[in-house]
Amino acid sequence: MATIEFLDPYSAGDDGLVAVGGQFTHDNLLKAYSMGVFPWPTDEDSIYWVSPIERGVMFLEDLHIPRSLRKDRERSSFTFTIDQDFPSVIAACAAAARPGQPGTWIINSMIAAYCNLHQMGYAHSVEVWDGDELVGGLYGVEVQGIYAGESMFHRRSNASKFALLHMLDHLRERGAQWIDIQMVTPHMAILGGKAIPRHEFLELLAATQSPERRLFG
Repeated sequence: MATIEFLDPYSAGDDGLVAVGGQFTHDNLLKAYSMGVFPWPTDEDSIYWVSPIERGVMFLEDLHIPRSLRKDRERSSFTFTIDQDFPSVIAACAAAARPGQPGTWIINSMIAAYCNLHQMGYAHSVEVWDGDELVGGLYGVEVQGIYAGESMFHRRSNASKFALLHMLDHLRERGAQWIDIQMVTPHMAILGGKAIPRHEFLELLAATQSPERRLFG
């Protein structure tokens, strides 16, 4: 399986496109994330690899938890695990309703590839449980000590938000100072996420990457 030759992200246009097509091999995915690139497919035949002109990031020192969310978290009886059921989390993220979108960008080949990354120790999930029922969660990828969040889902109010806060607590304890959130959703903006220019993101990525740092395991 051929390794994708990505365009240098610094040279990407306003659409952020650095490659089209290819396969979701672990080599291609790890290479992409190490370069500040992530896949953005529309279907199994239309796979785009992008480094957007503006990139969403969250600096952990800037995390803002609204008072109401903090109180709801303190009252919650949910329990949390990390990497206990990655396949169920990514499948639930793929199945989650997305208002204004015809479907999901988490296509079947991506699910298989990211489950493989999980088995290799690069993709990680948070599970939120109400008793024995999985009610929320998220997953993302860690490459060279940088965590890139991919997707979240919830089946109970606030479950995905609590999953994110649990992950941020874990990452902070492991020495992380920021995470890649790719796009700044309204929810991420409320918590302190912001967009920075692509060149600033790539410089931050290069300055922070460390093959020796492990945020999990």
